[in-house]
Amino acid sequence: MSHPFNQLHHLCIVVHDLEKAVRYYEKLGMGPWFDYPKGGRYVEFDVPNRAASDAMKYKCLDLENVQIQLCQPPAGDSPQRQFLDKHGEGVYHLGFEVADRDLAEAQGRALGLGVIARGKRDDGSGFAYFDTREGAGVVLEIRKTPR
Repeated sequence: MSHPFNQLHHLCIVVHDLEKAVRYYEKLGMGPWFDYPKGGRYVEFDVPNRAASDAMKYKCLDLENVQIQLCQPPAGDSPQRQFLDKHGEGVYHLGFEVADRDLAEAQGRALGLGVIARGKRDDGSGFAYFDTREGAGVVLEIRKTPR
């Protein structure tokens, strides 16, 4: 049986100022950046702070081999804000694409990983963030991209 952390999709960097960070990367020739597509309604959505989650700002960049996501968390309490306040700017999570969101979440839980946040759409797409900060140094996320 394969494990859920096999196909890297993206890395997410938390920043204080999203637009400033985008401008810096663009000076390095990295672009174009686009807003994170927040498409599709979740039928299951369990996050520590819904208001903070809704107010999170993202910009994404597709490279040839991986996506970079920049995330500016709002002032409200969230795992991303806690990371930024404690550690400063840096990689918050690694996101892995999976074929089956439910199976991948179950596999993570079977490995003894706690879930920080999770969401699922009608089409089976969605995500789960595992609490792997202490052991892995970052959060590990599984995600199935919407069709």
